[in-house]
Amino acid sequence: MTARPQVVVVGAGPAGIRAAEALASAGLVPLVIDEGERAGGQIYRRPPDALSRPPAVLYGSEAGKAVALHATFDRLVAQGRARHWPRCAVLAVAERSLQVLGPEGVSTVRFDRLVLATGATDRLAPVQGWDSPGVYSLGAMQVALKAQAVALGRRIVLAGSGPLLTLVATQLLAAGARLEAVLDTASLADQLRGLPDLMTRPSLTVRGLAMRARLARLYRPGVRLGAIETDARGPVAVTWHDAWGRPRRSPCDAVGLGWHLRAETQLAELAGCAFDFDETWRQWLPRGDAMGRGAEGVYLAGDGFRLRGADGAELSGRLAGAACLEDLGLPVQRTAADLAALSRVSRFAQGIARAFPWPRDMVRQTPDGTVVCRCEGVTAGMVRAAAAHGGADVNRAKSLGRVGMGRCQGRYCQIAGAEIVAAAAGHASPAQAGRLRGQAPVRPAPVAAIAGPAAAVDPLQGDR
Repeated sequence: MTARPQVVVVGAGPAGIRAAEALASAGLVPLVIDEGERAGGQIYRRPPDALSRPPAVLYGSEAGKAVALHATFDRLVAQGRARHWPRCAVLAVAERSLQVLGPEGVSTVRFDRLVLATGATDRLAPVQGWDSPGVYSLGAMQVALKAQAVALGRRIVLAGSGPLLTLVATQLLAAGARLEAVLDTASLADQLRGLPDLMTRPSLTVRGLAMRARLARLYRPGVRLGAIETDARGPVAVTWHDAWGRPRRSPCDAVGLGWHLRAETQLAELAGCAFDFDETWRQWLPRGDAMGRGAEGVYLAGDGFRLRGADGAELSGRLAGAACLEDLGLPVQRTAADLAALSRVSRFAQGIARAFPWPRDMVRQTPDGTVVCRCEGVTAGMVRAAAAHGGADVNRAKSLGRVGMGRCQGRYCQIAGAEIVAAAAGHASPAQAGRLRGQAPVRPAPVAAIAGPAAAVDPLQGDR
């Protein structure tokens, strides 16, 4: 190690910003690598300079937190206490080095300590017709609205479950978009089951209920989705059954889908972290201690570690930074208050998972002709056939049937695919079907960028 340890933070959302702030408080100068143009992450995404919109419009009740985070990071960079590489994607981790793809090509960045604050993406379930143009994730609809002030569609149906469903719906309505229906697969009974844990943060729960009230009759709980009807131009309607089993049809020209979040964990696996299956969230999550220590010299924070939302990301980012400082023998601020606050946030997150569950049965009963892997055009029937030949193991199903082998590396299909593989073998849990192995590059990269030698970069010296 050099006299000043080289610490790299991957991700400039709430977790990465707070981790960088903690590290800088002890005199370190962390390098923060992020795929976005400007720091803030998905939840506090900043629009381009040319698009001027007040924070209250962009972030609603969270505007104060967003502005504070942006100001903190900008100040760290301006003062030379942190360095920022925007528009850069980490492709691989090996031997204390990162392979980073940026506007100028590929670089190899050495590190002594690594903080992974990689966030999460939409968790999607296959629905007949979802591979049509004009069908988006809820996150994509939110990005278009925040970054470009664009509503994707003139007559929009949103479907899925979780807080993001309600949030995106209210944001679209506030922007003047026309919503035809907001279809929640979680029943009111499901939501009541999560209420005791949700009341650990009563103000946030009340705020969510207020947003729900603004949707009025647009919001329909306990639905069973049928299909997205399409023509050559895209969606024309969504068919569904209401909570009483009555068939319904909502005309539309755009559809947004999402069932909460899927942790972004590929880099954690390549960095040597172990994983456990979380039955509440129905997905594999990296193993780590309360401070975020995941592997030797590797620290985890934010939704890529545990799905706890923006407030939990800030807390876990500070704790991961503190753990790194502690392991380096540097002074650490008190962490007891952050640990206590994170415990409350974690209980609230568990309530979210129970109130808005992953639609396990719907996914397991996906019709054979429905596309599961959109990258490779793999249908549910093809996944079941691969499972029958491969012993109901997800990696065998991938090898035989190509599910999860496309350019997204299974980000959109692996959770649903694992449910279908497990169901084909009569397993109650996808954990029994195993976990898709991560492999580099974790992001699509041009052959020309990775075929040649990568430039070696010292994160403490000069700009990229």
